[in-house]
Amino acid sequence: MAKRNQHVVPHDRGRAVKPTGGERASSVHDTQREAINRGREIARNQGTELFIHGRNGQIRERDSHGRDPYPPKG
Repeated sequence: MAKRNQHVVPHDRGRAVKPTGGERASSVHDTQREAINRGREIARNQGTELFIHGRNGQIRERDSHGRDPYPPKG
């Protein structure tokens, strides 16, 4: 299975976690916090990125769990 970035997006039943390019949500949660926690868990396990979208659909935050080509120095 290919590793794909995870997105926390608005859903008619709360918030959903969806992989990049995925049609269906991998999980649906009542609260944004629950969705972020699940999305972060998946991203950590896969070594990918987590994108958190606001109500308007725009990315408002991102969390990298992959190999950073430009890590912070010192």
